[in-house]
Amino acid sequence: MAANKAQRTSVRRWRYILLSLVLVSLPISIIVKVAYLQILPNHEFGVDFLKHQGEIRSVRNIEIPAPRGAILDRHGKPLAISTPVIDIVGNPQKIKRADYRRLSKALNISEKKLKDRLKLYKEKSFIYLARHLSDADADAILDLEVEGLYRETQYKRYYPAGEVTAQLIGITDYQDAGQEGLELAFNDWLKGERGTKKVVQDVKSRVINNLSLVKPSKPGNDLELSIDLRIQYAAYTELKKAVKQHKAQGGSIVILDVLTGEILAMANQPSFNPNNRESLNQMALRNRAITDLIEPGSTVKPFTMLAALESGQYQLESLIDTSPGYLKVEYKTFVDPVNYGELDLRGVLSKSSQVGTTKIALNLDAHEMRDVFSRVGFGEYLGSGFPGESMGMLPSYRDWHPVTQATFAFGYGLSASPLQLARAYGVLANNGLKKDIKLLLDEGETNVSRVFSSDLSKTVNNMLESVVSENGTGKNAMIPHYRVAGKTATLHKVKTGGGYDENKYVSAGYDENKYVSAFAGFSPASNPRVVTVVIIDEPSEGKYFGGLVAAPIFSKVTERALQLLRISPDKQSSSWVNHESLEEQGKSS
Repeated sequence: MAANKAQRTSVRRWRYILLSLVLVSLPISIIVKVAYLQILPNHEFGVDFLKHQGEIRSVRNIEIPAPRGAILDRHGKPLAISTPVIDIVGNPQKIKRADYRRLSKALNISEKKLKDRLKLYKEKSFIYLARHLSDADADAILDLEVEGLYRETQYKRYYPAGEVTAQLIGITDYQDAGQEGLELAFNDWLKGERGTKKVVQDVKSRVINNLSLVKPSKPGNDLELSIDLRIQYAAYTELKKAVKQHKAQGGSIVILDVLTGEILAMANQPSFNPNNRESLNQMALRNRAITDLIEPGSTVKPFTMLAALESGQYQLESLIDTSPGYLKVEYKTFVDPVNYGELDLRGVLSKSSQVGTTKIALNLDAHEMRDVFSRVGFGEYLGSGFPGESMGMLPSYRDWHPVTQATFAFGYGLSASPLQLARAYGVLANNGLKKDIKLLLDEGETNVSRVFSSDLSKTVNNMLESVVSENGTGKNAMIPHYRVAGKTATLHKVKTGGGYDENKYVSAGYDENKYVSAFAGFSPASNPRVVTVVIIDEPSEGKYFGGLVAAPIFSKVTERALQLLRISPDKQSSSWVNHESLEEQGKSS
């Protein structure tokens, strides 16, 4: 009995001792753990370990990129789209020198260049190291596990049509903001609104877990253009071929829909590849068809004829004596390539007679003649919305001298863009109705105003048909199976520094060896649907006459446009006979 009692006492004692040891060891363990975590930073479970774990499993608010709206042609074909890409960003304060060599190799730059960049931004915590990478290329860099590297998802602009629509569409910068062209003009419409979400990310900035949506992203709005990509390709291809063939400095083509005022094509040379800007030429960024101005030359003679008919002093059958082939006005002599003798108004236009045009112009009221040019849109903004649109220059008639009035009548002393010239011809083609120019599809109702009578328009159009005939200067603009109305022009370029002296009316600064070749016209002439303007800047391969350089381009491009638009042919037979040589046709333009 005593033995049992002693045994029970011994068990209780050991229980007490064990419990005491447990109670004592618990605070000691806690103290030791705290010491490991707070005092021993190099321990595998120390401060550095905890900081690292916190970094690789951090809760952050990150931006949700929003794609920019697409730019589409009238049939929904993409001209500009946004694709997701990866940017590699870094914290210069965290990237170690020991990693410079590996990182520079992965980034495909020299170690010195990387070192210099990181040194330049050493006070910053953010720097772009690589932009617009694919997932595979980005992962190859991040797999190096260099401290301080992260990834960001962005959107890169891609242009499927490349150089064909480059100046019209424009480009964006690295922040995906519009920089040129329609990208700039409609940037607020196209750009998206970034969102925000709360996530858990690892050290490579990869999302481990999506926690909540703070603000949803909003994609940009699509922009539908009036451009027909099929016609655009045809225009650009022929323009590029012609510029190369004639070794020209550049050129432009504009094609309008007569019925709607919509721009179907607008091409320029030189151009550039918006998807590769390493060798970008700033001069190639210009949309010459809208921003550049030319003296339109003989392409405006139809409007002089219009003014003559509207004045009541002339009828279609009125005869103008152009003998002996030249005419002196004050100090200047106007010369035709040959003595055409007596010509009616149709003959003056088809031969592009300077003498005949001068005699008509000097017999007209200066104010009334200028008013015709103003009514068809010269010297006014077109409201295309394109950045840098030029309004041209239409001089005041009050300062005109006889020479000024004469040269104005055949396109010198005023300036216009190719698009303005196309719009003016659109008025002729639309029986005297002027319509707004449209670059966008479905812009609503078009403003229409009558600027001269339908009868006058038809008379002038009939005269323009004689230009594009076997005995006209525009023979090479003829299109098989389609009637064509139009006008050639060959004009001297103004010298650098200006083209007029202090008297403001004396033509004084033209380069005798530099020309601009032009053709403006429309088809089918019986019921016009397409207006085309072709400008070739400084052809230098022997040919420079508008009838020899610009007219053939008009023929090819307009024919293709008519076919694509499924417009029925209207040509029955030719009514005109060739009575002069091709050389004479060119010289008269």
